Amino acid sequence: MAKRLHAIVKASAPALSPKLWYGMPAYYKDGKVVCFFQDAQKFKSRYATLGFSDAANLDEGGMWPVAFALKELTATEEARIGALVKKAVS
Repeated sequence: MAKRLHAIVKASAPALSPKLWYGMPAYYKDGKVVCFFQDAQKFKSRYATLGFSDAANLDEGGMWPVAFALKELTATEEARIGALVKKAVS
């Protein structure tokens, strides 16, 4: 899942630089983490997580999500992730 997510992020926002953050894949812009992935197995969770930091431009009103649970990556989820990443770096 992490490899597929990496491909989606790089295709959606090629300006982001991949790095490890606390041992997990993260993507940086201007030295700040924009989004990151947390593996389910490493954290003994039932789902993986795609998260966004406060550097992501996802602000919408007074409340918005900053993390999403991932159980599988279908075409629908891949499109949604691509759109979120594009918005986050806009």
